[in-house]
Amino acid sequence: MLKPFYTTTFPEESETDKRKPRIRNTELIKNPYWLRVNRKVKIYAISDLHLSGEKVSKPMEKFESFTSGYVEEVKAGWESVIEEEDVVLICGDISWASSLDEAKYDLDFIGGLKGIKVIIRGNHDYWWQSISKIRSVLSNETYALQNDSIKIGNTVICGTRGWTVPELSEKTTEEDIKIYKREVERLKLSLNDAKEKRNDKDALICMRHFPPFNSRMEDNDFVSLFKEYKVNKVVYGHLHGSNIQTPLYFEKDGIEYYLTSCDLTHNKLIRIF
Repeated sequence: MLKPFYTTTFPEESETDKRKPRIRNTELIKNPYWLRVNRKVKIYAISDLHLSGEKVSKPMEKFESFTSGYVEEVKAGWESVIEEEDVVLICGDISWASSLDEAKYDLDFIGGLKGIKVIIRGNHDYWWQSISKIRSVLSNETYALQNDSIKIGNTVICGTRGWTVPELSEKTTEEDIKIYKREVERLKLSLNDAKEKRNDKDALICMRHFPPFNSRMEDNDFVSLFKEYKVNKVVYGHLHGSNIQTPLYFEKDGIEYYLTSCDLTHNKLIRIF
């Protein structure tokens, strides 16, 4: 069971609100990652920030699709639209750091932004090792998901890194198949955890880093799980560049899919709810 690293602060409340039950630390032990908020929150998403802060020098501006000063542009847009109880999902590839110590600067940068931040691991997050150590250094309403979920208001959010979905017409390496199957099991763990938190009227969002489809948008084990657990929205990143043909938004079989790589969204947060 996850340890309750976090407490939740609330804005000014009326006398009626003060009499309502709220989740305290003791309740978080039984229901980790379960936050009560005082209004229906707005939920946004972005991914692939690829920060390279104090101890790492790997600027993304050298790549054509990342504009000069893109991090400052992301921050300015974020601060202009996000309120303290809004939620921002960050779908991996957060920092180029190779250790948690190096990543701390970038995590503090994220923690300093407004809102409730929910993060998952990307394939370039080499610093992401021990989840307990990561959670111990996160600050200011930043939450890391790994094989589990968080409930915020009337929305449950789960997530896992994912992997490249095999192309049915192409040969896939044994190593890729092994990782793919492992990520399917990790998604099941996340969805089962979300199922325990979810009520009938709650929405369910699944965060991923890798796209949930292959190039032909064919169904696969990930998509089958989305359908089985009645996921409402899937948010992901990983893809970059001007040649990407995947739409930023599409709907298939009643599930909405959002591609949120910051270079593709012109460094803007994407509204999910």
